[in-house]
Amino acid sequence: DSTMPLSRHTGQIPESTWTLGFREMTEPWKGAVGCLGVAIFFAMTIGIISWQALEQSPEEWVLRGRDAGMLWERGRGALVLRALPAGRPVLAIAVGSVPATEPPPPRDRCWHDGGQFCYSWEEDAELRLSLEPPAAPGTECYGVRWTPLRPDVTLKDCFSMANVSWYGGPSIRAQRWPLNGAESPAQPLVSGDLGTNPDGFGPVLERYFLGSTGVTVTVAPDVPLLLSLESHRQFCLETPAGRAEPLNPSKCPARWPKHFIKNFPPCRSPIWRYHGPEGSAAKIKRGLRSLVRRLKRHRLQEGVVALGERGTAILAATDLVPSERRKRQALALVEPLELSITLSPYAGITSPLFLRSLRGGEAAGYWLSRQPRPGGSSIPLLTTWKGQLCARLNVTSEAALGWYLARARRLRQALGATYVAFEGVEGNSFLEQDVPAPAELAGDGYTEVLAVALATLGNGTIISAGTRSSHLPLFVQMSPLRSDWSHAGLKGLIPSVLHYSLLGYNFFIPDAVGGSVAGATPRDPELFVRWLQIVTFLPVMAFGTPPWLCCDAWVLNLTRQCIQRHRDFVVPLLLKYSEEWQSLGYPIFRPAWWLSPTDPVAFTIEDEFLIGDEVLVAPITEKGQTWRDIYLPGEGHLWLDTNTARVFDGGTTLRNYSASLAEVPVFVK
Repeated sequence: DSTMPLSRHTGQIPESTWTLGFREMTEPWKGAVGCLGVAIFFAMTIGIISWQALEQSPEEWVLRGRDAGMLWERGRGALVLRALPAGRPVLAIAVGSVPATEPPPPRDRCWHDGGQFCYSWEEDAELRLSLEPPAAPGTECYGVRWTPLRPDVTLKDCFSMANVSWYGGPSIRAQRWPLNGAESPAQPLVSGDLGTNPDGFGPVLERYFLGSTGVTVTVAPDVPLLLSLESHRQFCLETPAGRAEPLNPSKCPARWPKHFIKNFPPCRSPIWRYHGPEGSAAKIKRGLRSLVRRLKRHRLQEGVVALGERGTAILAATDLVPSERRKRQALALVEPLELSITLSPYAGITSPLFLRSLRGGEAAGYWLSRQPRPGGSSIPLLTTWKGQLCARLNVTSEAALGWYLARARRLRQALGATYVAFEGVEGNSFLEQDVPAPAELAGDGYTEVLAVALATLGNGTIISAGTRSSHLPLFVQMSPLRSDWSHAGLKGLIPSVLHYSLLGYNFFIPDAVGGSVAGATPRDPELFVRWLQIVTFLPVMAFGTPPWLCCDAWVLNLTRQCIQRHRDFVVPLLLKYSEEWQSLGYPIFRPAWWLSPTDPVAFTIEDEFLIGDEVLVAPITEKGQTWRDIYLPGEGHLWLDTNTARVFDGGTTLRNYSASLAEVPVFVK
């Protein structure tokens, strides 16, 4: 008990604790009172010194750079990053799992060069702060490295959301902008499928967090990491329990990752998803022809017809051998439209594909396997995909990747497809089953390796996930949304657009107009129209339910108008700003704060977006509304309403601005 005060908050020590301890002592213990008194005196002296120091200076500089500095705030045991010269706080990190309120000494063993600060909590953890080489001109970066000294120590850094809006990190089921409104328990910061795990993290994810104070937090890809989101309080990064590995986040002034990207021809739009009969190859072909005839009849005969994974597999079984005659027949299926087919890195254990791959002895390494014991044989790591027991492609095997890519090319040619979509790219199969993963597949290694390989198939490649792959010429398919007005449905669309674009994934394919997951309002014409009005201004328009099935002739005519507006107005804008994205790394789709970086009002606007710096889209996302408040960013700029030709000042809010069901407010700077 005599050591208790050492780990208490550094203030005055309550006397009652000690008098109670003495009162309970029995006669045989009296001989030990002298020794205990020394211990108490020692502890109380420390407590008094600490309390006096706290009274004199609640903060202490521990590392100081040119533009900012890191302080230790004793009162709450936090690291605070302050901008110089005014000392404006830009970041507060609460430290968990160590006696953080214990004040560090004014100097320490690695402070001799002024560029580092070190401190150890005996038997718990070691902290090293360092000034890092700048990532870009005009920035200053601080490395924060925590190292546990015992396997049972869990290291945790919590970043305050008080007066700071945070963006980036993972996609989630009901996306928020900023992240402050999101809630999630601590779980591995690894991409996943929101369809099978709606409470997990989604398929697009980066270890990059941007704060509205002008600071970014990044974590190296090789650090095992858990993330928790505590709504409007803080987000926390921590190491998994029982692993003595360092936590190594870096803090820098805000910067945009540069992207070196091949030219991105916009995906031909719109995409029409095939939901017809799939019982046999003959039924699929008849269904495709029927869909194309209807599109022609309704004067919508442009774009792409997308065939799902099951339909692709059925056609592939009969059309595996490409020939000119078969290719002509396949093209005729959807002319004058183009065809997109769908594959995944999974194979059912009873499928001909899996069984054929096992016939050759060398093909046993084509699938992810548990690590065999010495002298043992590898056994495929079985997982589930769309309700079936499956094996997953081993992307660490060059032979397996070569075989898989050759098959994709062969199918694309045989079926006459222009685009190939790959589902199931996200997730860590080893982590899901609590099985040790090979080093190269730790975290999101699988997604990263597979994306690099799939990029070799060319510009017509679509994948379902993105992590450290925004530099690749790939389209990213957004997660499915619910057919309703919630954040899991329509309200989550614009936050997702801003999130994907901020992380560098500007060429995405949004979910089908109206949502593709059954919601509370299926086939709601108003929901369809408001959804349509948003996707008109995105890279690709996609449809699951055709407009003639959900709605009346007026909506059908509006759909034609939106498709034409997308082609004539939006696509040229995207091409213009994709050049800026490639040269400067700036996102194409930008939040309101992009033009108003010091206005707190702009930090939390999640129902508007900019295309570049010149077009503002402010759609309706509330059911039954025909008006809304519109924030016009950029004080000193003028904005022209494209519907009414009225001009307004930037840096202002238009209250109760009219937007009938036929209109979407769009302003040009």
